[in-house]
Amino acid sequence: FAAVRDAAGRVDVLFNNAGGGLASTNFGDLDYAAWREVVEVNLNGMFLCARAAFRLMRDQTPRGGRIINNGSISAHAPRPGSAPYTATKHAVTGLTKSIALDGRAFDIACCQIDIGNAATPMTARMATGVPQADGSVAVEPTMDAGHVGRSILFMADMPLDANVQFMTVMATKMPFIGRG
Repeated sequence: FAAVRDAAGRVDVLFNNAGGGLASTNFGDLDYAAWREVVEVNLNGMFLCARAAFRLMRDQTPRGGRIINNGSISAHAPRPGSAPYTATKHAVTGLTKSIALDGRAFDIACCQIDIGNAATPMTARMATGVPQADGSVAVEPTMDAGHVGRSILFMADMPLDANVQFMTVMATKMPFIGRG
């Protein structure tokens, strides 16, 4: 962030994109070291980047900016065996709300995008099937990641007196609505 400040003079937008998970693991078999590794990236990484951006946005002239946190629809409807990922993405929602509240006094808007099955290396496994809530394994549809990029650009382009607090972008036919 210091290098960005030195090169550009300010930070107007942060897309705070940290995420990783484990292979589906039943909660009872979850290793504490694996849990900590996911928390370190998904939550602590988000915190560290958001805090650095917040400080720059608060202290720059004119002050303000926008932080867009990458959450997940898994925080709303988890997949089987996803406790570390799901818990950290729940925490990202709390972090988003706290930053949005604390940022008001400094013209810092904070929002969150929850993404479902954008076609990336992380979702390549969807093509061969992933565990479902009913115990089955099913192939899930994905969507072009460009749709996510356009959604983030829409959020980033909002004036600071307006905010899309939460947005969900997902493959239309993925089993999210009704999962559980």
